[in-house]
Amino acid sequence: MSLYDRASEIRAFDETKAGVKGLVDSGVATIPLFFHTVVDDAAAAAAAAAAAPAANSGPHPAIPVVDLRGPRERAASEVRSASRTLGLFQVVNHGVPAEVLEGTIEGVRRFSEQEAEAKAEYYARGSSRKVLFNSNFDLYSAPAANWRDTLMCVMEPDPPQPEDLPLPCRDITINYTSHIQRLGRILFKLLSEALGLEARHLEDMGCAKGLYHTMHYYPPCPEPHLTRGASRHSDPSFVTVLLQDHVGGLQALHQNQWVDVPPLSGALVINIGDLLQLISNDKLKSVEHRVLANKTGSPRISVASFFSTRFYPCSRLYGPIEELVSEENPPIYKHTSVRDFVTHYTSKGLDGRSALDHFRL
Repeated sequence: MSLYDRASEIRAFDETKAGVKGLVDSGVATIPLFFHTVVDDAAAAAAAAAAAPAANSGPHPAIPVVDLRGPRERAASEVRSASRTLGLFQVVNHGVPAEVLEGTIEGVRRFSEQEAEAKAEYYARGSSRKVLFNSNFDLYSAPAANWRDTLMCVMEPDPPQPEDLPLPCRDITINYTSHIQRLGRILFKLLSEALGLEARHLEDMGCAKGLYHTMHYYPPCPEPHLTRGASRHSDPSFVTVLLQDHVGGLQALHQNQWVDVPPLSGALVINIGDLLQLISNDKLKSVEHRVLANKTGSPRISVASFFSTRFYPCSRLYGPIEELVSEENPPIYKHTSVRDFVTHYTSKGLDGRSALDHFRL
């Protein structure tokens, strides 16, 4: 171990441009040491040790399921309750056709299971490109790498040309984006009402202006007990919409317990992001979550769609919404631009600490 050159091993992995899928295709039986998770759950474990029951024991809450075709008042109430407690819920009857959901998953599979040379064309790190592929955005800064590869597509407000999107998932990505934009407008109206604001308040603040997808491919892992598919983190977004396949592995942290978020056929997972917790002055909860390393015989595929102006050249500062603060409820956070928030988030990597702490007053 004293002779282990972690930096060189990470660099060699990165330079293959083949990602984790390349390791699996090469037949590795043991995972490289830089994938070994050492601090992912340190904070949660420390908190759980002082609490009862311990993490992963006792009854776990069910993940709320909101029917968007039901009465609006009931949907708004369910969104309010879930967003203030768990910070995560699933939606059904959301208007995205089943064939679009299935086609999107299949498009990610087609891209990810191409020959490495075809994917290498899109491989980049720290780039301003609107479409890029890599393994672990924080490969060089995180305490441990995650067992997954990612294709990122920045779709709004200035989408790439269709020919810039990989052919295996080009048409379905454009189609899926239009549906998620429409769903986002519905969600932001419900969330505005959950905060006691006018229905268009969050949209008028620009929360729905930016949208990008991270399309994750989690190959089967030969040593799943040693790593994670995604380390413990919250999202640097206002809202995240997640499409996951049938494999499972997503967990949310609730009262020091990891709660499974089981795949529900036809449903989309919605979670509150850090930026919405910040502007709501802690009225809505940004949920911490993780993905267990894939121990099944088939890959896990998911698509996380982030509503964030991260890639939008906007200098607007976001802080606690004026209508939500008072003498009794003073502001908890300082104002920040989305870009500055995300710069801090990405510079620290998925280290198990909330980026929100850096912006508290």
